[in-house]
Amino acid sequence: MIRKSDFNFPLADEQIAKYPLAKRDESKLLVYQKGISTHSVFKNIGDFLDSDTLLVMNNAKVIPARLYFKRDSGATIEVLLLEPIFPASYEAIFNATLSCRWKCIIGNSKKWKNNEVILLAENPSIMGARLIDRDERIVELFWTSGESFTHLLDIIGELPLPPYLNRDTEPSDAQTYQTVFAKNAGSVAAPTAGLHFTNRVLSVLKAKGVVLGEVTLHVGAGTFLPVKEDNVMDHDMHREHFEITQATLDLLMSKSKRVCVGTTSMRVLESIYWIGVQLSKGDTKMMVDKLEPYAASAHLTYNESLKEVKRYMELNAIDTLQAATEILILPHYKPKSCIGLVTNFHLPESTLLMLIASVVGENWRNIYEEAQSHNFRFLSYGDSSLLFVD
Repeated sequence: MIRKSDFNFPLADEQIAKYPLAKRDESKLLVYQKGISTHSVFKNIGDFLDSDTLLVMNNAKVIPARLYFKRDSGATIEVLLLEPIFPASYEAIFNATLSCRWKCIIGNSKKWKNNEVILLAENPSIMGARLIDRDERIVELFWTSGESFTHLLDIIGELPLPPYLNRDTEPSDAQTYQTVFAKNAGSVAAPTAGLHFTNRVLSVLKAKGVVLGEVTLHVGAGTFLPVKEDNVMDHDMHREHFEITQATLDLLMSKSKRVCVGTTSMRVLESIYWIGVQLSKGDTKMMVDKLEPYAASAHLTYNESLKEVKRYMELNAIDTLQAATEILILPHYKPKSCIGLVTNFHLPESTLLMLIASVVGENWRNIYEEAQSHNFRFLSYGDSSLLFVD
């Protein structure tokens, strides 16, 4: 049994970074390796990475996923887009020109009746919304301008900041809450470990011989959900969709020193291992259940599993594999994919903190106490760490 209370620690509001630094690569960096911590600045992260390291980053792009509608009565309904229902792929739904359906978080949902049409609050002529399924929280959006959904979303949507920032979204967040390598639209939260990178840092890393690889995991709002159950294994883990290319698979198989940029990248690299295990058994569901790593047999090495994935992609002429994961990485899980993790400092009792414990074990508490005592800034806009697996 994993108790959430074992991952509690005091976090004062003033330790939470509400805004980013003016220069993102000037954030503090805590490096942990073999029981020893070193303090530096993020722009110097290359000093702690070997030249043959593969750095794997999540290139997901945050979308302005929060929309506000109004009923005829005047009641405001907030809709936060989570994942596409129809068209089912992210690419297709953003290119839609008439309508689309999303699974959503709906604010003030009790006042919205099934099949009731409501209009956009500020620009009612631009878009309407219909509640299709209250239980599944499925909403249909429709418009008549013929423009693509992604174009309209850029006009009418609001960037959804994490709730713990406890402030309204500001125009500057459109740039600062996005990584410099963001490409694939669909996330409702940024892969925040990547926010520290600048083009200058990436150039320095490449010049040193560090290899850069990319995956995509569309970060869902579920990443902010608190763990309510005392037994963490009973937590209702959120599902997230990810993509990985054959080129990235080849990089992963060719490099043994892999470092993940962010918990989202690590979730992809660990999930793809279990996808390979599934394929070795003839299972093509392309979905990793939350407790699958604790029930299935890890009978393959990491590279053997990736070869299963690549074989499947080649047989089916797939260049980019699309899959989903609910993987719950707990302290007793041993990472198979990486030797290190670049990550921010996370909330108490969160699944992200428990993932950190899978990397550094019980030393997570000493690391966090040290960060607090040296005034490191916490959470999305906060400082960073480079943690090597114990």
